[in-house]
Amino acid sequence: MKVILLSELRGKGGEGDIVDVAQGYAENYLFRNNIAQPATPGNIKQLEERRHNIAKREEKRIADAEATKATLDGKKVVVDARIGEDGQLFGSVTSAQIVDAIKAQLGVEVDRKRISRGGTIKTAGLHEVEVNLYRDINAKVSVQVGPEVETEPEPEPEVEEVAAEAEATEETTAEAAE
Repeated sequence: MKVILLSELRGKGGEGDIVDVAQGYAENYLFRNNIAQPATPGNIKQLEERRHNIAKREEKRIADAEATKATLDGKKVVVDARIGEDGQLFGSVTSAQIVDAIKAQLGVEVDRKRISRGGTIKTAGLHEVEVNLYRDINAKVSVQVGPEVETEPEPEPEVEEVAAEAEATEETTAEAAE
């Protein structure tokens, strides 16, 4: 079934594109959520009249995506995580953590669904992450996982041990003085 997209549909196209989709998908999802409308001759005629406005919005979206790419591309953000002795994380780094780090450190708002990690991040160190900004405009961001390290605290010495060490030090000092 041919439909006219009213907004960007990832993997299919952008606003104003005429695409072919399954009828059930169109009727049960796209039409109900106002993402698309049927590609009838009347709707296609209206689309032709709106092409100029759609082109302006498309140019603005592309310009915004390019500006964001210039801000993000090649930058490095640090995500603090609990790390064990062997460099393994207690859990993994999520897209939400990466988005929060980008917002806090670079001042750019990114949707967490647009983060492509290429697998889970479960080790400390530097990892490359791709951010899909708009259609085929992507930025690469380096994510440094660390530096919070999980270590066992040293046990505090017992009071008796401290007293014994103090006495030994006093005796050594007294012998040295003689």
